[in-house]
Amino acid sequence: MSENAAKRAKGFFGEFKEFIAKGNVMDMAVGVIVGAAFKAIVDSLVADILMPLIGIFAGADSFASLSVTVGGAVITYGNFIAAIVNFLIMAFVMFCIVKALNKMNEKMEALKKKEEAEEEAVAEPTKEEVLLTEIRDLLKNK
Repeated sequence: MSENAAKRAKGFFGEFKEFIAKGNVMDMAVGVIVGAAFKAIVDSLVADILMPLIGIFAGADSFASLSVTVGGAVITYGNFIAAIVNFLIMAFVMFCIVKALNKMNEKMEALKKKEEAEEEAVAEPTKEEVLLTEIRDLLKNK
C-alpha cells in the first residue's frame, strides 16, 4: 500500500471514529434500539390482542388469517390490514412524541427569551439612574 493510500485510509477511519463518537450518533443509536423494542411491543399488541378480537367479529380465528384464493395465489388481506393497524399505532405514538418534544422546545425557547429580556432590563439603566450618574459626574468634576 502506498504512503498516500495509507494516509487516506487512516484519515477515513479517523473521520469515521470521530463521527461514531459524537453524541448525536449515540443518541440516534439508542433511539433506534428503543424504537425496535417498541415496534416489537406494538407488533405483539396488533397480532396477539387486536387482530384476534377483530377476528371474532369477522368470524375467523384471527383477523390476520383472513385470505382470498385467486387462481393458485393466496391473498392474505388480513395480514395487510394488520400491517396498516400496526403502522397507524406507530405513527400515532411518533406524532405524540414529536408533539410533546415541540411543546417542550417552545417552552424552553420562551424561557430563554424571558431570561434574555430580564438580563437586558437589568443591564440598561433607567432614565433616573442616567440622570443621577450625570449629576454625580458633574459634581466630581467641580
